[in-house]
Amino acid sequence: MDKTNVMKILDQKKIKYDFFIYNPEITDGVLVANLVKKECCEVFKTLVTIDSGGIYHVFCIPVDKTLDVKKVAKLLNKKSIDMIKQKELEPLTGYVHGGCSPIGMKKKFPTYFDSSINNLSNVCISGGKRGYQVQIDKDELIKLTQGRVIELVI
Repeated sequence: MDKTNVMKILDQKKIKYDFFIYNPEITDGVLVANLVKKECCEVFKTLVTIDSGGIYHVFCIPVDKTLDVKKVAKLLNKKSIDMIKQKELEPLTGYVHGGCSPIGMKKKFPTYFDSSINNLSNVCISGGKRGYQVQIDKDELIKLTQGRVIELVI
């Protein structure tokens, strides 16, 4: 098996993880959670946004939830937060839609995790490639990404 960039980074940092491989054509997060036999609250999707000042932000939320862009804009003291266009994702992050991970992006962006992560010991995120998920200790993930934990969902 070829390791993804995410797995290589975790190996390099000596961070323990488990991985799951599934059909890469499946990009619906709820289906992915079912395939890897996890509850939706344990599997986080990675969303990349841009704020009214032109700054990119990464938000990780449970796969069955919706990012509350108005709440987040207010918390970050921005006029607005918008999802980037899908065609901008790969050039900006190095990841394709359905395979975007908060670990190993081309550039470092401010990263935020929904506060529901505090209820978990481990969390699943994209392994950096469609069809790959990694399960990692939530504290290790937050530390590695220099993430902040705030309320993000509706």
